[in-house]
Order: sequence, then C-alpha cells, then structure tokens
Amino acid sequence: MAMPPSTANWHWKNKNVTRWAREWFERELATISVKGDKEGEVVSVSRVTDMDGDVELGQRKSKLITIYDTKIVLKWEGTASDGTEVNGTLTIPEVSHEITLDGSSNYAYKWNLTTETSPVVEALFDVAKSRLPPALEAKFAEFPVAIIETHGKDLTVSEDPSRAGTPAPAAASASAYAPGAPAASPPTQPKKAQQPKTLTTTEVTVESNFQAAADDLYSLLTDEKRIPAWTRAPAKSDPRPGGEFSLFGGGVYGKYVSLTPPREIVQSWALQSPIWPSGHTATLTTTIVQSTDSTHVTFSLAGVPAGMEEETKRNLEGYYIRGFKSIGYVQLIEYTPTYTPSSKPRATTKRTPPESRSSPSYTPAILIACLVLAAAFSIPYLSSVSSSK
Repeated sequence: MAMPPSTANWHWKNKNVTRWAREWFERELATISVKGDKEGEVVSVSRVTDMDGDVELGQRKSKLITIYDTKIVLKWEGTASDGTEVNGTLTIPEVSHEITLDGSSNYAYKWNLTTETSPVVEALFDVAKSRLPPALEAKFAEFPVAIIETHGKDLTVSEDPSRAGTPAPAAASASAYAPGAPAASPPTQPKKAQQPKTLTTTEVTVESNFQAAADDLYSLLTDEKRIPAWTRAPAKSDPRPGGEFSLFGGGVYGKYVSLTPPREIVQSWALQSPIWPSGHTATLTTTIVQSTDSTHVTFSLAGVPAGMEEETKRNLEGYYIRGFKSIGYVQLIEYTPTYTPSSKPRATTKRTPPESRSSPSYTPAILIACLVLAAAFSIPYLSSVSSSK
C-alpha cells in the first residue's frame, strides 16, 4: 500500500546529482562573456576543464535542500583592444551552498595569465579580473534553483494522480447504481482484540575521519550556536544528562543520556515523521577518537525500525557526515584538554644551610701522621737499646 503524499514527503531522501551538475556548469558557464571599456575588448569563458566535489538534493520535512561543495577550474579567453588574443585559467576553490545561499563568505578567485604580457594584454587581464566574477556569481546563484527545478520532482510525491503515476480508480459497475437496486450491506465482521505489535529493530553505523580536533567536533555536535553551521537549520541543544536537543528544524529530537567530553555522546533519538513509529526512540552513540593527524567519528544508531536501515544510513551520511565535511576543515586543530589535570605536590629538597653542614672529617689522616712520627722516634731508641746489650 502506497503512503499518502503528506507522509511520503516527510521522509528523509537524498539524490546525488553530481554528474548532472558537471554538465550544467560546462554548459552554462561557457555562455558568459563580458566587454571592456575600450573598443574591441572582450573576455569570455571558453570551457570548464574540471569540477571536483559532490552535489546532492535532499528532502526533509517536505522541504527540498541543496547540498553542494565544489571546486571549478575553467579556461578564459579574450581579445585585447589591438586584436591580440589573450588566454588564461581561473580556479574557484569553493562554489557551495554556504557561499551562494547563506552568504557565509565570499568567493575566492585564483587567476593565471598564459599569454605573454604587454600593456594591452595586462589591460584585458584587468577587465577579466574585474568583470568576470560578477557574471560568474550571477550564474552560480541560478545553480540551486536549477537543481530543484530539474530534480525536485524525483523526491516529492505529488497529490495529483496523473503526475504521481497512480492509476485512477476503476469505474463502478452500472448495476451498483441501477435505480431501485437495494444497497448491499457489507457483512458484519466480528471485532478482534488488537494485539500489541512487536517492533523489530536493528542498528545502523556510519563512520568517517575528519581533519579537526576531537573537542572541536564534540562542540559542533552539542553547542546550540554551532550546530546550525552544519545542519543549515535552527537547532536547540542542552548538553547535559536529561537535557533536550532538536536538530534540522525539529526533524530530529531527543534527550542527552550521557556525555563524556570529548570522546562520547549518547542520546535518545527520534524522527519527527509520520513514518517513524509513534513514541519510539532509538539510541544514537557518537564516539570520537583523535589520532595524530585526524579524528575518527562513529555514529551508531540502535533501535532503527526494520526496513528503514538503508535510508537511515544514507541520511546519517548525508546530514551528519556530509554536513561536517561541508564546513571544510583542512588543518588539524591543536587539541586543548577540556578537563583539569590532577596536580601532584612538587617534591622539594631540603637544603642544609652552609653553616650547619658537616665539615669533612680529617681524623684518619691525623692518626696516620701520629703513627708515622711515633715510629720515626722509636726506631733510633730501639736501635740503641739493642746495641747496649
């Protein structure tokens, strides 16, 4: 039995559209052309040579959300005022949802001129650097709209049977509506006592390495002010045992069970959706293990209703792991312990004042000297006594 549209559209869904995005950039950016102030000055994008990154369209709580972070490399060409052909390359390190829609930062451009320089060539190079970026950014603003217009219908279930592909109900037979025909009464079925359903559950685990410190990732998962950076939605978080949390605008909610900064977070976890069993909560255990050059994070969700394993796994990867990676940590942050190390009393060595120190003992030397002197005086005496006898 198919789910009604209102229910199906609450489900977490993701669609990878990276291949389509590459073709879109190759086609659309090649249409950009700008003119300079001098007659004959023209600069245009000749072609896109590389697009690196991932592009996805997601749906949660009936809302379509673009998720993308790409690097674009293109070639540009132009004609200087004296007719000289000028060529170069341009790299845009980040074209992402955060820059295009959230305005969290500005686009960066890395220019390269491959034509031998001259005054007219430099003048056209200045035209390229000043007038191509606004044209590119206008095209980048069209990208998320194009994603939704092209692929949104694949994630959203329509209520129109003809659009949803649902066949119209078969026409009722004429005899059922024949004049004077008695209405058939449905047979009365004895009511059966409803038995409580036993929910079969399983566990879903996803994991990844991040170039970030353990305590920084722990903060991203628990700090109410930092969570929206990777969820792109309002959040609530009270990180203490029994404290409540709410992510993705209320799409995921629960309570903190235990916290061990910065190594482990245990939470009761539920999905705000008609397809999630009412009153059922799973348990999400997040473990964070830092090594010398990266931090390994594991999300283990126990209590996932049977049949939802694959979709839950895709969405944990899409909304948690991809959410972290979209922030773009590229350098390991030095880890500063959040706990107070136990201090031991420093061992001290008592020094004896100079005047109280024992002086070196000269007694053995004095005794030896006395014995030597005694022997020296006694030898002549003994010799004289022996000779007189």
